[in-house]
Amino acid sequence: MLQRLLVVLLFAITASFAQAAETPKRPITHEDLWLMKRVGAPNVSPDGRWAVFSVTEPSYDDKAQVSDLWIVATTPDKTGRAPTPRRLTGTAGGEGGVDWSPDSRRLVFTARREGDETAQLYLLDLAAGGEAARLTQLVNGARAPRFSPDGRRVAFSSSDYPGASSEADSKRIAGERKARKWNARIYDGFPIRNWDRWLEDRRPRLFVLDLPEVGAAPGAPRELLRGSELVKQVGFAGRGDSGDSLSATWTPDGRALLFAASIDRHTAAFRFTSTQLWQVSVEGGEPQQLTNDAHSWAQPTFTADGRRLLLVLDRNTGMAYTNSELIAFDWPGTAGRDVASPSIAIERGRLLTAGVDRAVSSFAPTADSREVFFLAEEAGHEKLFVSSLSGGGARLALDMTVGVYTNLSIAQSARQPVLLANFESATIPPELVRLDPRGGAHVALTQFNAERVALLDLAPVRHFWFTSSTGRRIHNMLVVPPDLDPSKKYPLFVVIHGGPHTMWRDQWVMRWNYHLLAAPGYVVLLTNYSGSTGFGEAFAQTIQGDPLKTPGAELNEAADIALRDNPFIDSARQCAGGASYGGHLANWLQATTTRYRCLVSHAGLVNLESQWGTSDTVYGREVNNGGPVWEQGPVWREQNPIRYAASFRTPTLVTIGEQDFRVPLNNSLEYWTVLQRQQITSRLVVFPDENHWILKGENSRLFYSEVHAWLARWLSVDLATAGSAKAP
Repeated sequence: MLQRLLVVLLFAITASFAQAAETPKRPITHEDLWLMKRVGAPNVSPDGRWAVFSVTEPSYDDKAQVSDLWIVATTPDKTGRAPTPRRLTGTAGGEGGVDWSPDSRRLVFTARREGDETAQLYLLDLAAGGEAARLTQLVNGARAPRFSPDGRRVAFSSSDYPGASSEADSKRIAGERKARKWNARIYDGFPIRNWDRWLEDRRPRLFVLDLPEVGAAPGAPRELLRGSELVKQVGFAGRGDSGDSLSATWTPDGRALLFAASIDRHTAAFRFTSTQLWQVSVEGGEPQQLTNDAHSWAQPTFTADGRRLLLVLDRNTGMAYTNSELIAFDWPGTAGRDVASPSIAIERGRLLTAGVDRAVSSFAPTADSREVFFLAEEAGHEKLFVSSLSGGGARLALDMTVGVYTNLSIAQSARQPVLLANFESATIPPELVRLDPRGGAHVALTQFNAERVALLDLAPVRHFWFTSSTGRRIHNMLVVPPDLDPSKKYPLFVVIHGGPHTMWRDQWVMRWNYHLLAAPGYVVLLTNYSGSTGFGEAFAQTIQGDPLKTPGAELNEAADIALRDNPFIDSARQCAGGASYGGHLANWLQATTTRYRCLVSHAGLVNLESQWGTSDTVYGREVNNGGPVWEQGPVWREQNPIRYAASFRTPTLVTIGEQDFRVPLNNSLEYWTVLQRQQITSRLVVFPDENHWILKGENSRLFYSEVHAWLARWLSVDLATAGSAKAP
């Protein structure tokens, strides 16, 4: 059946491209990019028949943007035609946290609907039809719902205020805080900010709700952690940067919940913190700590037979970066048996990612509990790997030369394997696909943007490698402008990824879309410099103690190789730019080379010392730079761009979101001040209502227009540089 569907879809896509070929393709515009429908992660039903996912229909007017849940069959209809998705919800505001009931008949999700001050839980009965019913009305909302194994209860997370002894207490405290006449933020410890908001003192809580009979009103949820010694600890927090939410997993017998939480978050200013695994009875009581070490444990997931527990492990090795690993443990608490769970230690587990030196991004066990599939980055792609739960190392399950897979989801009670994911590439926005590891391919389940994409001139990325001066193999991608004429000369724009522990991938990007940057007639170079992920743990760790110097040199070497091997690139017209760590490196290029006619720096540090002291995360930076700033080790002195301000010469566009707490505004202002003091042509663009990313439609349009105008100013056709001459 899958092969038949693949043939049908291939014919449809071929026909679509043939029709599009009759119309000349055009360069992508910001409107094309912004108004593409955005397809979210698939959530496959346990029986494997259906997948639910979100679709956002963007608008430049935030109030006009629509986001709803959709559903699509995972197999073709009886005639072999591709499934047709249909909309499930149609209300203002989006839905999140979707989970299927074990019988594949109901959905639970969170949404903020009319009358809700915060997101609440809703239950949608697909078999009975009708509107979703609200399940909760909590002052601090509800998050991360999960059905119990018998489908009769839902566990979820919320939060409350210090000193609150009940939901009524939380409502009272919320009212008092809203009514108070003074306005101040008061802290006694770290951390105080995260990403784009100041942290509040609310603590995460865990609830269980008995689902009502059809037509009956829901009862009050039962709070499991209130009053426990765990929540009284000063360092107690949920997993994640904000720390105010817990994501729970039911044990196979339905008698307890597992969750990951921190008890040392208050020490984040001076050491790496951890998240440990805890178990609490659904009747409440003091949670039992299952792991007790310096590492971080997350995403507890049971196999369908309940015999194994899978966990993601981030080891604390003292390094700023380590791969996320997947480990399996035998689970004694199988259904029908009242056996206490032992403490979980690394040496008792089975490493499922052995042999694959990559970080796990998403994973799921198969319905027969024999294997686990996982996704991991690999040299510009994100690929599917598989590992046997009975032993042996991991291996590549589905190779690819184009695009990335993300958000893996596997049906847990289907008779036949049903693996779903998102697929995207630099030329295809994310869509839902069904993976066929045995056939070595995937089948598209949605094509929301196919017609729009077919009109655009989007050349596939070109991969190349080179060996750097330090002997490292460096991966790169090249994106050429629309309607490329190899006999002409085109300017080069070196775009630098952030992170640094991420990589440029063959994917559809919103904030630095490769083809939109190239559209005016630029060649875009994307280099995975030292520190990038997808090339092994050791490669990602190479920048510890060398954060800017070697990566900066590799960017220049990559540009040299691109120029050498592509005669249509004009060596006399080069600019460089990036955001976050890419902005850091752009500022390092400012300090160390004059080869670029211009630079673009978004959210980039210019001063290692002030960045360390004002960012929302600090200790990892200290480790990466070889020690605390007051010791003034070599990195603080030798790889700090602002110390080279006397040699700054290159015109620079500086952009920043005012609500950015990861690379706070002060670093951009420092850079701007130096540029102005040195009388260097420069332009500053501050977005008051944006964070580390530019997320609003009109702001994004302005950002791209500013970047394009800046590049055009310095890379314009100039006969003196043979910009329009034939290639030699």
